[in-house]
Amino acid sequence: MKLKKGQPLKEHAAAVIAKLRKIYPDAHCELDFTNPLELLVATILSAQCTDKRVNLVTRDLFKKLRTAADYAAISQEELEVDIKSTGFFRSKSKSLRSMAQDLVNKFGGKVPASMEELTSLAGVGRKTANVVLGNAFNINVGIVVDTHVRRLAQRLGLTGQEDPEKIEVELMKLVPQSDWTNFSHWLIWHGRRCCYSQKPDCIHCGLATICPSFEEYTKPAAATKTKTGSEGKKGPASALSRQPKKAA
Repeated sequence: MKLKKGQPLKEHAAAVIAKLRKIYPDAHCELDFTNPLELLVATILSAQCTDKRVNLVTRDLFKKLRTAADYAAISQEELEVDIKSTGFFRSKSKSLRSMAQDLVNKFGGKVPASMEELTSLAGVGRKTANVVLGNAFNINVGIVVDTHVRRLAQRLGLTGQEDPEKIEVELMKLVPQSDWTNFSHWLIWHGRRCCYSQKPDCIHCGLATICPSFEEYTKPAAATKTKTGSEGKKGPASALSRQPKKAA
């Protein structure tokens, strides 16, 4: 992933940000929520699950459970049934109930608005805290690094790191703090709509002219040779030769 010869990384990052801002002016968190607690719950449920599925589940869940005390009081078994379709429902149910109990015990049932306090809650890591702070409180403390952000940051040449926390540190040096939350949204939206994991749509990508990975992903596929007559790999001709002959 080489940048243009002599181009400073920060200048490249600024160009990426400018294009993403223009392509996705309305990018936002795609989890449905109306308050910090709902976003916290939805974010925990979103692990290894699509936002679309989470939104289907929380549509009813948020009507049933409205406070941290409600989540702390519900039984493990009942909550498992409610969130089962999000996957890993047993561990997620335990995390939600423990997190809610911490909210009740430590913060009077209210979701705190600081990284230190949020990450003191059971089952809440830095990524989840960044989601809540940036989207529920409009506080830019860090950059959310999920699978899309990690993949695109690497393809765009913004980092060579693999660890999410190290990627976050490097991105925070390149992206203005006022854009930290939006930057995650831009990369996530681009990853879901264009820069796919397996077959990125580079030809129609709005970042193609500045993406250092463009050539790598648009190289013509090597011609596949059809092997015929080789043992265990017969081509179309050999298959036809094995058809029974018609009677004379």
